[in-house]
Amino acid sequence: MSEPRPNDPLHGLTLKAIVEDLVERHGFTELAARLNLTCFKNNPSVSSSLKFLRMTDWARTKVERLYIEDHRVMERNAKRNRRRKAQRVFRAEQEAAAKKTGEDEAS
Repeated sequence: MSEPRPNDPLHGLTLKAIVEDLVERHGFTELAARLNLTCFKNNPSVSSSLKFLRMTDWARTKVERLYIEDHRVMERNAKRNRRRKAQRVFRAEQEAAAKKTGEDEAS
C-alpha cells in the first residue's frame, strides 16, 4: 500500500528550491519589497540568502509562507483559466452550430 500524503505543502522541497523558485518568479527586488529582508536587499544572491534563512527561523517562515501563498494563487489562476477556456470552447461550438443551422435554413 502507498503511504498517505502528508498535509505539509512544503514536503519534499528544499529551502534552496524554494528560494530559487521565488527569485526566478519575482526577482530579488520584489522579494525585498514584499518581505523586507536584508538578505534580499544588500548584495543579494541565492547562496547568501540561504545562509541567512538557515540561521533565522522567523525569516525562513516568512519565505515559506510567501512560497505557499504564491503557489495557491497560481493553482487558483490555473483553475480559473481552464474554466474560462472551456467556456470559450463551448461558446465557439454554440456559435458554429447556430451559424450552421442558419446556413441550412437559408438553402
